[in-house]
Amino acid sequence: MVKNYEQALQDTDIVCRKEPLLTKGHHLKAQALAGLGRSKEVLKEFIYCLALNPECNSAKKETQKVICEVFFPPSEENTNQNSSSSTNGRLKAHCDGQTNTQAEEDDDPGSPENSSERVDMFRNTNSSVLYFILGLHFEEDKKALENVIPVAPSTGVKRRLPVDIDDAPGKIPRKDADIPPQRTVISKLGGDTDDFLIDVTDFECALCMRLLFEPVTTPCGHTFCLKCLERCLDHAPHCPLCKDKLSELLATRNFNITILAEELIFQYLQEELSDRKRIYDEEMSELSNLTRDVPIFVCAMAFPTVPCPLHVFEPRYRLMIRRCMETGTKRFGMCLSAEHAGISEYGCMLEIKDVRTFPDGSSVVDAIGISRFRVLSHRHRDGYNTADIEYLEDEKVEGPEYEELTTLHDSVYQQSVSWFSSLQDHMKEQILSHFGGMPDREPEPQSNPSGPAWSWWILAVLPLERKAQLAILGMTSLKERLLAIRRILVIITRKMNNRQEAAPNKEKNN
Repeated sequence: MVKNYEQALQDTDIVCRKEPLLTKGHHLKAQALAGLGRSKEVLKEFIYCLALNPECNSAKKETQKVICEVFFPPSEENTNQNSSSSTNGRLKAHCDGQTNTQAEEDDDPGSPENSSERVDMFRNTNSSVLYFILGLHFEEDKKALENVIPVAPSTGVKRRLPVDIDDAPGKIPRKDADIPPQRTVISKLGGDTDDFLIDVTDFECALCMRLLFEPVTTPCGHTFCLKCLERCLDHAPHCPLCKDKLSELLATRNFNITILAEELIFQYLQEELSDRKRIYDEEMSELSNLTRDVPIFVCAMAFPTVPCPLHVFEPRYRLMIRRCMETGTKRFGMCLSAEHAGISEYGCMLEIKDVRTFPDGSSVVDAIGISRFRVLSHRHRDGYNTADIEYLEDEKVEGPEYEELTTLHDSVYQQSVSWFSSLQDHMKEQILSHFGGMPDREPEPQSNPSGPAWSWWILAVLPLERKAQLAILGMTSLKERLLAIRRILVIITRKMNNRQEAAPNKEKNN
């Protein structure tokens, strides 16, 4: 008898090699292996049959029988039985009334003996295996299993960890609000339709621990929120997780949105995405306000209408400049540092014209002054200063005061041109390369709320202490500002003349 099974195994093995997609060949090979008592190989062949033909009911039933043999080894009282009846004995001891045939089940489905045997089997078996076996055909057995095991094993994509056990040592009970929401998604991969769960934590950013928003993937394969990744790259040109260098990404700034992740989030996590977008919009709205929490660059003196190029390399100011660009305002305030107050009382609002970024993450920002302001209060945000401000404008005058102002305006302008013309060539070249040329005189001195552009240009190039520059910046009277410029030019011109007169006398004495 054994020789017949061995010969049949050889013949069916040849058939399976020549025709690997023939379901009947694998079925016959499984029967030959069953005759030789090689249960695990029998299971393998029947699984091949189901893979080739999922609708093969006979293969399903035989697979159930063999799984019972594999998962329910024979008891001691059965090991001494005749080997020819060992298979039937094992099946009867553990799976009687369940896996023999559907007809036998129908004869006495409510038998107490069968029910008790089922219960014993359920309590000593991995529940996920039982659900797989019983879910193929027998709804009655599946219902019996649900009576023994209260909760069916999760079919979600998330693995259940040991810490999910209530009596685990040191476990902190989780509130319902802390449990991430899940979405049931219908698989569309063909065949029978199965449900699986998508966990929101599968789409969380590893940096902000929130739902990915504008997800980008690094060359090393890690996905983050765009804003989170940019903030990390402000501090170091490396991937936050694996520390791979991202210098090329910094140089090109080619942060392409990962379309697949974005579409999955949009399709299956619409509620979470809506909440995430609302938070983002609130942050952007707060950042775009140009009177409250205005970003402040604490560095140098800046004046309206005067160019102010900056080399930005500190992480906090990289973030600040990027936010100014993202909100669309392209503006930030410039103040001096103050020993006790932190920042100066007066400052100038700058508008970004261009940003050039280098591979190390630093950048050169071309900005120009547009208006003056006074600081009402200030605080910090993500490392840099922010302030609530009020804008300053020059007071308007009319009648005789206006005529006097016009005369003063023209006179101080000519005085400024004469002073600049008297400078040495190398000094002129330095001034022109940094501040540009002197603006022309404006026919209407009060046309600009901040005052004539040439007056701010001359204040920027005059060799004044910052304290004096700051005092003039805060003046709201154009007349007072012009008079201050006149006094400064007179003093500087007098000193220049004295030095020129003293130079020949010094050479003569030497």
